[in-house]
Amino acid sequence: MKKAFLTLIPALALSTTVLVAQTKPAVTAKKAPVAAAPAKLKILTKKDSLSYAIGFAMASNLKQQNIAVNSATFQRATKDVLTGQPLSLDEATIQNVLMQFQQEMQAKANAEKSKDGEINKMAGQKFLEENKKKEGVVTLPSGLQYKIIKEGTGAKPSATDQVKTHYHGTLIDGKVFDSSVDRGEPVTFGVNQVIKGWTEALQLMPVGSKWKLFIPADLAYGEFGPPSIGPSQALIFDVELISIEPAK
Repeated sequence: MKKAFLTLIPALALSTTVLVAQTKPAVTAKKAPVAAAPAKLKILTKKDSLSYAIGFAMASNLKQQNIAVNSATFQRATKDVLTGQPLSLDEATIQNVLMQFQQEMQAKANAEKSKDGEINKMAGQKFLEENKKKEGVVTLPSGLQYKIIKEGTGAKPSATDQVKTHYHGTLIDGKVFDSSVDRGEPVTFGVNQVIKGWTEALQLMPVGSKWKLFIPADLAYGEFGPPSIGPSQALIFDVELISIEPAK
């Protein structure tokens, strides 16, 4: 009997709590006061303007790179340096902190680049596999693909020649990364001074030709594509071979 009574107590307490909760009048939650916006800083002198501009540039750079800092500590460090106050960290420690941070950022960037590279590589391979089935597309043993838009009648350049060309380069999603056509000025360069896909294609093109090139990543920039391209990207070029230039 005692055991049953003891068991009943928590249940009774629970039911009482629920009953009280149900009979209590509803309490309207008070809204937290909205903090007033800080007063706008008064910029009175050229020095004020420069100081604010430098602070803006530094903070914008940190924000753009997603570098989280304690703003109060950041301001204190700036003040200590500018006013000659004792530093809270000695310079050797500061150098170690910055070096470690740089290594962490580099490792993170490398990991992201590697991941992006794998995604780009797979997308490029899929694109080229489908593209080679299209009418008029020729696939060479190297993996380079081309389609003749206009067949020229002139000579074909050798690897050591200089050529004048017009080109329009895009990623496989259509994003333009470089274009002499858009700039309105053709470009002259050595046949063997460009990416492998170009070097191979140019030696097959008679002067006056217009070809569309589909270049695998390993015949383009590979893992080291510039920021406008990215790692392991297959590229598309519309190329017009205007002339073979005399050696200088």
